[in-house]
Amino acid sequence: MKTLALGLNTFREAIRDKVLYSLFFFAVVMIGISMILDHLTIGERTKIIKDFGLASILLFGVLIAVFVGIGLVYKEIEKKTIYNILSKPIHRYQFILGKYLGLVMVLFSEVALMSIVFLAMLYFYEGTVDCYLFYAIGTTFIELMVITAFALLFSSFSTPILSGLFTLSFYIIGHLTSDLLELGQKGYSRFFECIATALYYLIPNLEFFNLKGDVVYHKPISAEYLFFACSYGLLYILLLLLISIVVFQTRDLK
Repeated sequence: MKTLALGLNTFREAIRDKVLYSLFFFAVVMIGISMILDHLTIGERTKIIKDFGLASILLFGVLIAVFVGIGLVYKEIEKKTIYNILSKPIHRYQFILGKYLGLVMVLFSEVALMSIVFLAMLYFYEGTVDCYLFYAIGTTFIELMVITAFALLFSSFSTPILSGLFTLSFYIIGHLTSDLLELGQKGYSRFFECIATALYYLIPNLEFFNLKGDVVYHKPISAEYLFFACSYGLLYILLLLLISIVVFQTRDLK
């Protein structure tokens, strides 16, 4: 109950942040631009709309996760409000879990709103909603949860600027791990191969959650793959939250 209360309080604070409304506005604009691009393309126009819309949901979801997540813990320490919170019968692990839960609520709300706008535009254009799109939206949300866990981890011991840089770096590398491993196996140097292999196994492969192309072009997606992707994401989230709790437990807040 204490974790849930902290989560709801974090949600109320974050949802009032102007950056959320700005990002949501730009997300709607980006999805709207996809409708304009539709009239500039030849052939499968709706595929352009779907591809651009799903990409916009991911992009602005990442920005929300980063810009809000990096300050979750830092702001509490900077404003000294964390002392009032921890002076109550609340453990540090409950504080971390509550902050994460609150940001996940924010992300769910924003992704839901952007998805509604996106699907409404598609319905207006096609007269129907492709249920296949929910697969891509769902795995995108799992990916955003992983990125949020990274943002919270870095926020637990670093400044907002560094936390943002670290989180964005992990997001970019997470989509390039397979390419890095392939480059490492080319045999350019043993050292580079070891680094590439280490990054491949340590950093979550975020491409597992990228179903945009499969959904847009109606490629088959097995239930086993969806189960694996969700399990893979949840395991990384649990690991990152565990590390965040350990780091925050050992941090001197004085």
